[in-house]
Amino acid sequence: MSGARVSRADLAEDLPPYPGLDLDRITLVEGEAALAAAAEALRAAPVIGFDSESKPTFRKGEESTGPHLIQLATDDHAWLFQVANAAAHPLLREILEAPDRLKVGFGLGNDRSALKRRLDIVPQNLLDLGETLRSAEHRGTVGAKVAVAHFFGQRLLKSKKTGTSNWAARRLDERQLRYAANDAHVALRLYHAWLARRAPAA
Repeated sequence: MSGARVSRADLAEDLPPYPGLDLDRITLVEGEAALAAAAEALRAAPVIGFDSESKPTFRKGEESTGPHLIQLATDDHAWLFQVANAAAHPLLREILEAPDRLKVGFGLGNDRSALKRRLDIVPQNLLDLGETLRSAEHRGTVGAKVAVAHFFGQRLLKSKKTGTSNWAARRLDERQLRYAANDAHVALRLYHAWLARRAPAA
């Protein structure tokens, strides 16, 4: 796969903000009904946005116990799974290990190793957009912020405070829900945008 022409020059402070998902399109999967709805939606999706979050470590030598949250997104919804919820593990294994279902995201190397260590899940058919979108103008790994600016002409706002918050907490606040959901969902949107730009040259 050839990369798009993406560079940090695409970033500009005057770009409009990326809107992201509204809360009514974000579900923290708790209880049988939510789990069933997530299963139906994810099984019907041929491509899924994927990411995970872990409680940060602050002490030298401290090992991460993450991931603590796993995010899977379809075109119109994001489903958030707390790893502490053991009832969700069979579905997570089914979706993430499915060889016929593409999972797209950014920086998936860490997700792969953490899932193996924490849940003995070995994800299959992953596409790391950070690697795929490399180009002559951007030889390093491309981040979601640069990609959003390039493809959508918008600025992806990511709060460092929220990103380093306690993802192992029993209750996640609204900022955490939006942050986590959009990490997975924006990856799926970017994948579709990347495919659309490649189509004429195919």
